Amino acid sequence: MIEWTRMKKTFQSAMICFVLVFHVALSSAQVSEQPLIFDHQKPTLFPKIHSNLNGMVGEFVRTLYQDKAGNYWFGTNDNGLIRYNGRVLEKVVIPGDHDWMAVREIVEDQSGNVWFGTSDGLIKYDGNTFNLLSEKDGLINNEIWGLCFDKGGKLWIGTVGGVCVFDGKDFLKFDLPEIEVKDRGYMLGPKCVKRIMEQEDGTIWFVNDGNGIFTYKNGDFNHLTSANGLIDNHVADMYEDSRGNIWIGTYYGGISKYDASSTVHLTKEGKVKGQEVYNIQEDGKGNIWFSVEGVGVYRHDGKTFQLFTTADGLTNNGVQSILADNKGQIWFSTWQGICIYDGQKIQNANIREPWTN
Repeated sequence: MIEWTRMKKTFQSAMICFVLVFHVALSSAQVSEQPLIFDHQKPTLFPKIHSNLNGMVGEFVRTLYQDKAGNYWFGTNDNGLIRYNGRVLEKVVIPGDHDWMAVREIVEDQSGNVWFGTSDGLIKYDGNTFNLLSEKDGLINNEIWGLCFDKGGKLWIGTVGGVCVFDGKDFLKFDLPEIEVKDRGYMLGPKCVKRIMEQEDGTIWFVNDGNGIFTYKNGDFNHLTSANGLIDNHVADMYEDSRGNIWIGTYYGGISKYDASSTVHLTKEGKVKGQEVYNIQEDGKGNIWFSVEGVGVYRHDGKTFQLFTTADGLTNNGVQSILADNKGQIWFSTWQGICIYDGQKIQNANIREPWTN
C-alpha cells in the first residue's frame, strides 16, 4: 500500500502569429486505433496511512504545486512525493522499489484529482487513495516528464518513449512526426517529450528533447526549431501568460518571448543574464518569474527585470521550480532546499518555516 509518512515540519483567440514562421507543415496526427491495454478490474490502489517520521523535504525538489484544496506538493528528485497540508508534512511511501523515485510533474483535473508524473509511472490521488499506473496498465513508458490536461479533460503524457493520451479509461498512443534536426546533442531519447502545454486556442505544444517544439491542432503539426526562429533546440520550459504571450526557456539560448506582433530573444539582446532557463511562472499580479541556472530568479513586471539571488536570501542561485501560491507568496526550490518570498523578503523554508505564519 502507499502510505503517508508524517515528517517533522522543517521545511504551472487564434494561434499566435509568430514573427518567426513555422516553415514545416506536417501530416495529420497518427493516433493508434487500438487502445493500449488497461486493467480496469485490478487497479493498484493504496490507502492513506499516517505514521511518524522525522525528516526534511530534501534538497533537490524538482517541482512545486498547490492544489485547489490548498495543499502544497513537493516532487523531489530522489525522495519521492511529499505533501504539506497546513498542519503536518507527509511523505507518500509506495511499497516496492519506489523509495527513490523522481516526481517531475504535477497537475490537477477538473474534479480535483491530483496527478503525478514520476520516474516509476503515473500516480492519481483522489483525496483518499492513490492509484499507481505503469507500463503494465498500458502506459507507453514509466519515465514521465510532462503532463497536461486539455480543455476536454484528456490527460496528455510526455515520456522518454513518446506521447500518449489518457481518456480516463485507456491510454492511446500519440505519434509525433519523426523529423530530426542537426546537432541534436545530449538527449534522453529521440522520442522523449519533456513538456506539454495547451495554448488558449486549443493548440497543443510538445517539447521534443533536443528537437525543438512541435505544435498540433486540427490534425496538423508544425515544427519550430533554430532553423526557423527558435533560439535553441534544447527547450527546458514553455509558458503562456494571461496576455497570450508565449515564453520559451532553453538550456543554451536563454529565454524568448513571442506575441502576436513580435519576437524578443531577451537573453540574446542582453536584457537578462545566463543561458539555462529551467522554469517559468506567472503570479497573481501578472508578473512573470523565471529561473536561470547559476544566476538566480528574474521577475518581469512588463517593463523591467528584477533579479533575486543569494544576496537577497535564496539558498542557491540554481532554482529548479517556481510556485505562486494562493496567498501571494512565491516559492522557489533550489539545489539547497526551498525558499519563500512574501513580497518583502526571502526566507529559507527548511529552517524558518515561514508558511506556517
